[in-house]
Amino acid sequence: MSKGKYVAYVSSYTQGDSHGIRIYDVDMKNGRFKEKDKVEITNSSYLTISHNGKFLYSITDFGVEAYTIMPDGDLELINFAPINGMRGCYVSTDYTDQYLFVAGYHDGKLTVLRLKEDGSIGEITDEIYHKGLGSMAERNFRPHVNCVRPTPDNKYLCAVDNGIDQVKVYRINKRTDKLELVDIVRCPRESGPRIIRFSDDGKFAYILFELSNEIRAYKYDGSGKVPAFELIQTIETSAKKDVHDTHNAASGLSLANDGKHLFCTTAGEDTVSMFERDEETGMLTRKFTLPISGEYPKDLVLLPDDKHLVLANHASNTLTTFTVDYEKNIIVMNGKPIKITEPNCIRIWPVPEE
Repeated sequence: MSKGKYVAYVSSYTQGDSHGIRIYDVDMKNGRFKEKDKVEITNSSYLTISHNGKFLYSITDFGVEAYTIMPDGDLELINFAPINGMRGCYVSTDYTDQYLFVAGYHDGKLTVLRLKEDGSIGEITDEIYHKGLGSMAERNFRPHVNCVRPTPDNKYLCAVDNGIDQVKVYRINKRTDKLELVDIVRCPRESGPRIIRFSDDGKFAYILFELSNEIRAYKYDGSGKVPAFELIQTIETSAKKDVHDTHNAASGLSLANDGKHLFCTTAGEDTVSMFERDEETGMLTRKFTLPISGEYPKDLVLLPDDKHLVLANHASNTLTTFTVDYEKNIIVMNGKPIKITEPNCIRIWPVPEE
């Protein structure tokens, strides 16, 4: 997967600059980004690439925008679609690129939109407002849908609710274009689930908890009439004893391309942790927790060679890049921070061979 050319897309908030997406050429050998273009869009809080690799979708104020990914990686706007709510915080597609799912942190809303063959975003097919109360802490007392991600078998949609400490699991009914609630993964009170990721083989799910600063590993089985999530491990995101300090917040989660390592970030102490992952059991073993030379690492990505790590540091307005040494269990910074205003999300795209 490390052969060929790659392009990186980084989304950001637009404070005094209207360009919310930056496009970079990826220097795979040195693990660095070189800016090649920028796109006008307001407050791109998250973006995703379609599973067929042809289109990019981004959150923007009050809706979502669709782009065609050109052969050189540049973006060409297709259309904008409203989501009938407040600005979203997360966007994903199902595995057949028929639907676009949008998570609403501010209004606790899950929105489903139809996708067309040309990549354009169609009408809203379903809208669900989560209900319930969490703890009475300032930011965790009402629904906050923070992440929406389909299961690898494409049967279900997991909606991670940071406010009510639940992951609601919906069946994707392609006959009605609606979602049907079939299960709820109930998380500890005041744990603050933030992100869910699945292993490539579809057997395991990993949930990152923002408030309790933990990763929980689950066995996943979608073969029955209802999905099954079996908790198999809970491990802290930091090696420090004061990991539950209220100033810390687990913030990003990324699985290496080889499936053998899981990385997560913790804001506050501003570190990245690497875990070795047993592909048979799904269990995690901590290898290191190290500083990332930035503030509030909101997202992170392994380059396709798995040798380089890039972090989006939202509060320090930087991207920091590192070389990963798996034998010594360390990371080494490989250049100066790249300046970018309030980065939120990083996505990598392979440039097609001519």
